[in-house]
Amino acid sequence: MLVKNWMSKAVTTVDADDSMQNAIFILQERNIKILPVMENEKLVGIITDRDLKKASPSDATTLDMHELLFLISKIQVRNLMKTPVHTAKPYDTVEEAAAILLEKRISGLPVVDENNRLVGIITRSDIFRVLLSLSGLGKKGIQFAIRIKDMTGIIKEVRELIHAYGARTASILSSTDNVPEGYLNFYFRIYQIDRQRLPSLLDKIREKGTLLYMVDHRDNKREIYES
Repeated sequence: MLVKNWMSKAVTTVDADDSMQNAIFILQERNIKILPVMENEKLVGIITDRDLKKASPSDATTLDMHELLFLISKIQVRNLMKTPVHTAKPYDTVEEAAAILLEKRISGLPVVDENNRLVGIITRSDIFRVLLSLSGLGKKGIQFAIRIKDMTGIIKEVRELIHAYGARTASILSSTDNVPEGYLNFYFRIYQIDRQRLPSLLDKIREKGTLLYMVDHRDNKREIYES
């Protein structure tokens, strides 16, 4: 999955010469947490709600409200913004963007094209949307995990079992993390299955490998078979 398909294209920005007061107003009005900072139509920095909170006077200040407003109206964004800016490209993968967000402990990445023009922004919320899309959670249904020996055609066999019971497959994910050599953990999300036939389907699936757990999101039922 590419960043260009998941980024927000309508990007709210702030000018480097804008006041801290205006930046606070924009964040609150748009209910966002991150603002790319522009100067002469070029991306020069980034500012977040956390940066603005750190720069705001504390509750212990002796200044009155008018003095506080005057103070934050005089502080420019360029004096608070962070540089250099970590960015992503439209044709980066979402995983690459997520790795930067995690490593740098930041909430969003401006997306720039080959001419370094700002074309979007991808945030942690967008990464969560990708995860939900990949998992198929929106279709509710049932998720089960199975540890299977890594053999050609094994996933096809499991899918054929699922379809034979009248169910449909919403998503299939796999992982080798914490799995013995030569095995894979597969995570199937299925839907449109008759719940009365589910126990029989799970028994058939057990013949293919080790069933780890089953979660029925419709009935909020969870069964753990292997840790």
